[in-house]
Amino acid sequence: MTHTFDQTVLREYDIRGIIDETLGVDDARAIGRSFATLLKRAGGSKVAVGYDGRVSSPMLEKALIEGLTASGCDVVCVGMGPTPMLYYAEASAEQVDGGIQITGSHNPANYNGFKMVFMGRPFFGKDILTIGEMAAAGDWDEGSGTVETHDIMGKYIDAMLTGLDGIDRDALSALKVGWDAGNGAAGPALEALVKHLPGEHHLLFTEVDGNFPNHHPDPTVEANLADLKALVADKKLDFGVAFDGDGDRIGAIDGEGRVIWGDQLLMIYAEDLLKTRPNATVIADVKASRALFDHVAKHGGQPMMWNTGHSLIKSKMKETKAPLAGEMSGHVFFADTYYGYDDALYAGLRLIAASARLGKSVTQLRGEMPDMHNTPEMRFQVDESRKFAAIDEVKARLANSPADVNGTDGVRVTTDDGWWLLRASNTQDVLVARAESDTPEGLDRLMAQIDEQLALSGLERGESVGH
Repeated sequence: MTHTFDQTVLREYDIRGIIDETLGVDDARAIGRSFATLLKRAGGSKVAVGYDGRVSSPMLEKALIEGLTASGCDVVCVGMGPTPMLYYAEASAEQVDGGIQITGSHNPANYNGFKMVFMGRPFFGKDILTIGEMAAAGDWDEGSGTVETHDIMGKYIDAMLTGLDGIDRDALSALKVGWDAGNGAAGPALEALVKHLPGEHHLLFTEVDGNFPNHHPDPTVEANLADLKALVADKKLDFGVAFDGDGDRIGAIDGEGRVIWGDQLLMIYAEDLLKTRPNATVIADVKASRALFDHVAKHGGQPMMWNTGHSLIKSKMKETKAPLAGEMSGHVFFADTYYGYDDALYAGLRLIAASARLGKSVTQLRGEMPDMHNTPEMRFQVDESRKFAAIDEVKARLANSPADVNGTDGVRVTTDDGWWLLRASNTQDVLVARAESDTPEGLDRLMAQIDEQLALSGLERGESVGH
């Protein structure tokens, strides 16, 4: 027996597709067969499985479990919940060797997919291609695994609450926070979590609904924060926190409704952490503001710029033993007193803790940040065969440039005006651009440099496309 996947679903960081068009139950079953075979051959035998609140998730879970058990792996079902709850099950259970979360993350309601952990490490890139190769060859072990169900929500909540250890809870009694679960999988966990928190908490859209009736569950798009902004303003709250569809990415606003972007959140977390971890490495992706890297250095840390992609960042954290990392996209990773995976609910607690330990409100911390002029993340269509080649051409042309050229992930060029970035997306046929300057005029000059390099490669920016 063999299986062939649609060529669009096996991505760099996970497996994702459109239900009943590019992804279905046969794919889920084949993923289970390949993953279980790889795990058994590596000496593992037990897999935790969870799923998000999408309409298609239960049927994919059933088929995935059929595949896993048919190739001899035992399965621990942790049920519906945020992706970090699945990560917790994999990281905290002694006998669990791998984990798979069925989730479409922040994609539209008709998408779904799979995020995976293998023997304590992220499963991505070549690992995912191997899933496809094994399925096409029918290279699957035979077996008969068992299935058991564990309710781990309570233990997961307890683990998150350690993020407030050492904080005087009485001092937080006046705290007022808004939370927007966006009808995603984090809703029930959020409801359980806030019952244990001091202060006043106002919750939006905690009912899980895979059709996302109120707004799209992507907190990095400012339009999706409109309901949270209205709540914070109406109730005069200290700040607000929002989650994506599977609860591994955080969005936030301060008490004045200003967005606190991913790199700005990391500035707050880093300042807090470096008080007890001087000289620690803090990792951020290439799209992050210069202000972040300067802030880490100013507070005695070692800033490190790394590739975009949650799996790549997690791998670099393990390699460097960095206690903190984050991305512009709202993935934040704590490995100081937590497990090192991206958990937006825990990140929300750490924002409360950082504000308390630093003795400043979240609004004050946001207000003290430098007022940079920057573009949003711009994404524009480029033929798949040209996207990496174009970046190589830009690198070659800038090889002898007086500017500072960083080739970690694409091309990030620093000049007297600031910096600009061009990189190829690992998951779509697009190039990604971003620029930042101290002045509007400087930003215009940086954008002109991007356009010049694109033109030299026969490309143009055109209209930005969505994720």
